[in-house]
Amino acid sequence: MNNMLTLTAAEIAEKLTAGELTSVEVTQAFIDRIIATDGEALDADNRAAGKNGVNAYLHLNAEEALAVAKSVDEDRAAGKELPALAGVPIAVKDLIVTKGQPTTAASRMLEGWMSPYDGTVTQKVREARMPILGKTNLDEFAMGSTTEHSAFGVTRNPWSLDRTPGGSSGGTLAALAAFQAPLALGTDTGGSVRQPAAFTGTVGMKPTYGSISRYGVIAMASSLDQVGPCARTVLDTALLHEVIAGHDPKDSTSLQTPVGSFADAARAGAAEGGLQGLRVGVIKELSGEGFQPGVLARFNESLELLKSAGAEIVEVSLPSVKEAIGAYYLIMSSEVSSNLAKYDGVRFGLRKLPEEGNVTIERVMGASRAAGFGAEAKRRIILGTYALSAGYYDAYYGSAQKVRTLIQRDYAKAFEVADVLVSPTAPTTAYKLGEKTKGDPMAMYMGDIATVPTNLAGVPSISLPGGLADEDGLPVGIQFTAPAHEDERLYRAGAGLEALLTEKWGGPLHQQMPDLETLIRDFNFEGAK
Repeated sequence: MNNMLTLTAAEIAEKLTAGELTSVEVTQAFIDRIIATDGEALDADNRAAGKNGVNAYLHLNAEEALAVAKSVDEDRAAGKELPALAGVPIAVKDLIVTKGQPTTAASRMLEGWMSPYDGTVTQKVREARMPILGKTNLDEFAMGSTTEHSAFGVTRNPWSLDRTPGGSSGGTLAALAAFQAPLALGTDTGGSVRQPAAFTGTVGMKPTYGSISRYGVIAMASSLDQVGPCARTVLDTALLHEVIAGHDPKDSTSLQTPVGSFADAARAGAAEGGLQGLRVGVIKELSGEGFQPGVLARFNESLELLKSAGAEIVEVSLPSVKEAIGAYYLIMSSEVSSNLAKYDGVRFGLRKLPEEGNVTIERVMGASRAAGFGAEAKRRIILGTYALSAGYYDAYYGSAQKVRTLIQRDYAKAFEVADVLVSPTAPTTAYKLGEKTKGDPMAMYMGDIATVPTNLAGVPSISLPGGLADEDGLPVGIQFTAPAHEDERLYRAGAGLEALLTEKWGGPLHQQMPDLETLIRDFNFEGAK
């Protein structure tokens, strides 16, 4: 594997500035890696078929990415001032509209759709002169926790190809773990960057709600959705966060809060004494029964490291989190029902005519939605429509919103005694493909118990690698949560723990990954269907 691929985004940026590398060299190296590790899964139209390789990408944007890289190299050679991450490549989740590239939300409903405009975060990435490598796979319309609900094939975990990378941003985080990109954009509605970050040994950040624009992000649940920066290190995540954050008049939920010094906070946390005096609250309800022993072992080791570095460990209680899953799935599904109503085959999306009988609007809608939506999307639309129906609104949706208020109050109380809260990101390591999606969907939903409360509360949360579980040798995630608008605290805490763990391991966790190309060569894709 090309050594450039294992560099952090910060290291790539430094070498580009120093003239030790060119953006064309770096971008081409990542394009070659995508082709090598997705292989025959990329067809003639660069759409992943999901039969060979990781299947992290749905679209490879090689020509445009190399053109941007070339222009950056030319401007740098001419002595022009450039943004900090100019020339550093990035991947974008296929839920974020991108001009000139397909944006499908991994659904047949939008297959082949080319956006006529850029989302705000995509525009900011372009302004930062970062080559966009392509669009990454996801659960359809971000509905799922395994990336098995994509209409264009499952994404596989680079640590073990028979495992899920998590979801819904599974393609995004799998691309990072597979060294197919140094930086990536995902979205997080109930843990959709943090849970896959935990499963793939990478870093995923859910910022304070409203601090990053959602304009141009295909809506799933508008009061919960948030764009999240992702990388392999906390510092890289912080650098990307600074690029995409800020107020946007095009987004009615966008906050006026100034962009924080996230990278400085990460550097301060990683420095000697950076965690001294930090009050870390251990969430009692998210650290015991129902969590895999190997996950708890790595979590407890992280607590000991934090304590040894001068952090104060306190126990806090969030009594209402036991109700979070039920409240989340009612609120989310209700908003899904509303947001996806426009995909009817008449106004927007795939149009399918009924095979028999008269062609009426109602029958076109039925045929189009039957063909365009997958099973999980249909399940959530039906649940949300029922919860919003006359006679049930107060009993279900209204009650869920009351639980949301209780969760917000519990967090506020916990932050009176702690600067940040900590828990495992997910109760288990990565599931085997099919393990949670065949049968009772609640088995999959309960895996979000540690992540959905922060979306309901609107507070920021980050997941970083905590080591490998003893039982299966798969990555474990550690999650920090901070009060709203205090995202910098997460970068301080996250980078501090990351530095301690890296010293303990003798290097970053990804150095312990198996060779992906060997895994792909030896894996029986046909037998794994």
